[in-house]
Amino acid sequence: MRIKELDYLKGVMIILVITFHLVYFEHLYPYAKQVVYTFHMPVFLVISGYLMNISKKWGAFMLTIVGLVIPYLVMESSYTVMASLLPINEHIDHLTAGVFFDKLLLHPLGPYWYLHTLILCGLTYRLVVGTTIPIISRMILMGLVYYFCSYVLGILSFPLAMYFLIGAVLRQSQTAFTRFFLPSAFAILAFALLICEPAYLSTATLGGLFIVYLVISGCLFLFRYSHRTVLNVMGFLGRNSLLLYVFSPIFTILCKQLVPYLAFDKTGILFLIASLVVCISGSLAIGYLMDVLRISPLFFRKQRVVSPYLPNSPKS
Repeated sequence: MRIKELDYLKGVMIILVITFHLVYFEHLYPYAKQVVYTFHMPVFLVISGYLMNISKKWGAFMLTIVGLVIPYLVMESSYTVMASLLPINEHIDHLTAGVFFDKLLLHPLGPYWYLHTLILCGLTYRLVVGTTIPIISRMILMGLVYYFCSYVLGILSFPLAMYFLIGAVLRQSQTAFTRFFLPSAFAILAFALLICEPAYLSTATLGGLFIVYLVISGCLFLFRYSHRTVLNVMGFLGRNSLLLYVFSPIFTILCKQLVPYLAFDKTGILFLIASLVVCISGSLAIGYLMDVLRISPLFFRKQRVVSPYLPNSPKS
């Protein structure tokens, strides 16, 4: 059963992800980018830790992981090659086999690090929860494994893995997501105050942790009062957030071609709106094409990768 609040949250976050992958827009609003980067991927990781179904048998669970591994390998390898050919921020001057496999397997380049992190965190979660030790010990063991992968092996961000662990702890303790992250209008005010201090704008700080909590709490408050159309759109985007995350970087690069035509708008808002339409519609089009051509079961291990549009019933 889907949780509408989480679909809404993912919809909001994926829009922010796409927005600040647009180089032209992020250069116009560097402080806003710093604020958003403090919470958008941690929110996704908290939700991922909460929703990951580790009660499946190993065979079924590994199919879920393979559905992340294949998109990751295809898109990360493509991004790495592209980084050696195009003058992007993460340009690779000399791509060798060693550099290629280092980026692909150990130190991802570009936006696909999230899939790499999700795969490592998910496999650890399934392995640890399958043990017979007490539940609190399992959660501590997960944290220790994440620490080892981060500070010894250097293949994982420990602070980001901790956000996944928070979601996993909530699920294992049978705490409802919306009972821990309580909707509050005051969360929006507190968020506005915290982001005025640059020292808090880091996922690895206590201030960053508070910001993540406040963002979720504030969004859940807005969920209650959002128009039904907004709920429908955000829910649809949230249900398709993985698809948008995987394919939107293709279109954020292409959207650079819009800059000369929309540069007259110094705010960049027209560029943002046009780019979001291109990125979202383009990613969904790829998904629909994969479904029609029956590529989705091979690429995502799903019969259909595009989740349907499910309008909410009117509020009473």
